[in-house]
Amino acid sequence: MKLSLVILTYNEIVGVRALFDKIPQGSVDEVFVVDGGSTDGTVEFFKEKGVTVFGQDVRGRGEAFRVAFRKASGDALLFFSPDGNEDPADIPKFKPLLEKGYDMVIGTRMTPDAHNEEDELLLKPRKWANNAFNLMANLTWNRQKFVTDTINGFRAITKKAWHDLALDGPGYTIEYQSSIRAFKLGLKVAEFPTYESGRIDNREGAPSIDTGLAFVKLYLSELKVGKSWSRSRGDAVSR
Repeated sequence: MKLSLVILTYNEIVGVRALFDKIPQGSVDEVFVVDGGSTDGTVEFFKEKGVTVFGQDVRGRGEAFRVAFRKASGDALLFFSPDGNEDPADIPKFKPLLEKGYDMVIGTRMTPDAHNEEDELLLKPRKWANNAFNLMANLTWNRQKFVTDTINGFRAITKKAWHDLALDGPGYTIEYQSSIRAFKLGLKVAEFPTYESGRIDNREGAPSIDTGLAFVKLYLSELKVGKSWSRSRGDAVSR
């Protein structure tokens, strides 16, 4: 199992300076960056470190995934965002699970032994919304062990699974779509608890309301194509 680490960036110079030396590159077989058009020195930083950077002609996280799968030489890809939310110390935990035969591995922020960046807050709107979307996806499509974090971007996917899932989701919905379609096809999904911290540069992430509406739209779209999509893709996989 050859694992490619994909570092996703868009103006993340503060984060990459803080985290680059903490990335255990020896635990993966390939490292490269997919950049969404940074203008703050992020691209130059990685080039100085000798890390290959691929640019995106089309902006958005979904397109970054598609670029990564076109460029990677690995059998599976692990996606990492160097903004401080994700712990680079967890990177070595993915490959052993992939080698056990899992098609997708997710670092979960939602189990009792994990940590979500809102856990210390009285009001947890993003966590509550994420749990609602988790429940919707699991109850609608999952017939295996409940997956507690269908949305987190800190995940690895095999190339075969990527091909079978035929993902076309835009922006931040790409992870939710990958979980939903993995449920539809009965793929093997593993999770392990991870510790989510706040962003290093204190910037806000994606707007909560806009992102939530995008997830609702994606969920409804997957309901619409649900059985016909999973049947046709499932037949293709079984062959």
